[in-house]
Amino acid sequence: MKYRILIYCLIAIIAFSSFNTYENSDYIEYHKQITKAEKFLSEQQFVKALITYEQVFKHYEFVFLRDYKVASQLAFYLGDKKKAFDFIKMGIAAGWELKDLKKNNFLKSLQNNPEWSTIIQSYDNLRSSYERRIDWSLREHVHLMFKKDQKKALGALFRIGNKAQEKYGTMKFAPHSENQMLELIDILNNQGYPGEKLIGNDFWMSTIISHHNSISLEYNKKDTLYVFIKPKLVTAIEKGNISPYEFALIDDWQIAVSSKRTMPGYGFLQSPVDSTLSKTNQLRQKIGLRTINIRNKLVTIERNTGMNFYLPDWVNGSIKIE
Repeated sequence: MKYRILIYCLIAIIAFSSFNTYENSDYIEYHKQITKAEKFLSEQQFVKALITYEQVFKHYEFVFLRDYKVASQLAFYLGDKKKAFDFIKMGIAAGWELKDLKKNNFLKSLQNNPEWSTIIQSYDNLRSSYERRIDWSLREHVHLMFKKDQKKALGALFRIGNKAQEKYGTMKFAPHSENQMLELIDILNNQGYPGEKLIGNDFWMSTIISHHNSISLEYNKKDTLYVFIKPKLVTAIEKGNISPYEFALIDDWQIAVSSKRTMPGYGFLQSPVDSTLSKTNQLRQKIGLRTINIRNKLVTIERNTGMNFYLPDWVNGSIKIE
């Protein structure tokens, strides 16, 4: 154990001495660094992966909760319980709920550690940091939009056949969705993208936009709202307001529906094809998202170690390449 800690310290010294500080407002760079950590993970270079996570945490004021979750497990895997608890506390301050933490099977044995009592005792105080960050008024507004969207989308399920569903989408859902997009534009202009950073939720708004992008091929041909919104979403990635995962799913719907699933997307809605895999990876890397190959290797590492990397569950397990 002492030997492993010594190696860890030596690598850390080398890494930090050669580490160039990057702007903590550039979240494209943030995600590129996380991808770098994930590449180390996929290669089972766990010490280097943990050091890379730590570098990111030191240089960015806002950290996506998923990255604290991964780092805490990685530290525990390397035998550093103190560091694991430190990351867990950071995660709670970033919104990690106690009930969700307790469900993490890999970290479950830590609940038998004396330090766990400090997690329980300090939970409310740590949680208050998250609650102060959240725009609760905006959160309530977006949640209401989400519930309206779900209710309207439910109407399509009662239409039998593609033609009936497309007619419902064009006549009933599209006007509703256009109003939702106009509300979103107002939010983007005045407050920013309402994702994890602003409202503590990363799927309400992305679901709404994905529904808009999936109305129909004919609708997408004439739609100008998403064309207007998309550059604002890219800017939101750069600011840390939306994660690459959210954006990829939103844009994947637009690509899939507009091309009848003939154009390469991000690999979530349709399996990537070997002949266009490079295009898929280019799309992913442009927004700071890991390649398909790294994703699939991470799934294997999860299986072998028992860690949970909280990969997007739109695809169960590895992404199949046709």
